[in-house]
Amino acid sequence: MSAGTTGEGAGAVAEGTGREGAGPVPQRLLAAATRLFAERGYDRTSVQEIVEAAGVTKGALYHYFGSKEDLLQEVYARVLRLQQERLDAFAGADAPVERRLRDAAADVVVTTIENLDDASIFFRSMHHLSPEKNRQVRAERRQYHERFRSLVEEGQKAGVFSAQTPADLVVDYHFGSVHHLSTWYRPDGPLSPQEVADHLAGLLLRALRP
Repeated sequence: MSAGTTGEGAGAVAEGTGREGAGPVPQRLLAAATRLFAERGYDRTSVQEIVEAAGVTKGALYHYFGSKEDLLQEVYARVLRLQQERLDAFAGADAPVERRLRDAAADVVVTTIENLDDASIFFRSMHHLSPEKNRQVRAERRQYHERFRSLVEEGQKAGVFSAQTPADLVVDYHFGSVHHLSTWYRPDGPLSPQEVADHLAGLLLRALRP
């Protein structure tokens, strides 16, 4: 994010209300950007449309975000930060590795479904990011995957999980399903987010049985 200003800081817009409701300006901008990117696509959404939907000015946007590209990056980064924090908590819990992996595998499904617009927007639009920002996001996502993989490896070394399949492939297997959620999951469908999570986590654990 950019800390620069164009003459209009947070105080100039903090009390305004736009179509995205009241609240802190960065959150309103992100809410507006997420909705518009989902409805129209990143490349067909202008900065002017975002600030109008958020009820702020362009100066307010550039106070918090350096560009529309920064908004796109943050749409996904905030979800990834949440998932990383939760994964770290599951991985560090005082519980058998099978339980920790199941909880982590289910949680990434639930948090992805709860933020499905954010995830689908990003995967559709990440090619719009500069090479530097793209590398940064990929590095953050790789960190998450490596932490998840460490649970698989821990269980394999302990003999709790089968080591027949390399841990990297096990992780790709699960996250392939997670990344595919935006193509088929519907809130009004027959399965709740937790039910989908339990099914996919169960599949993963069954695939790892010795």
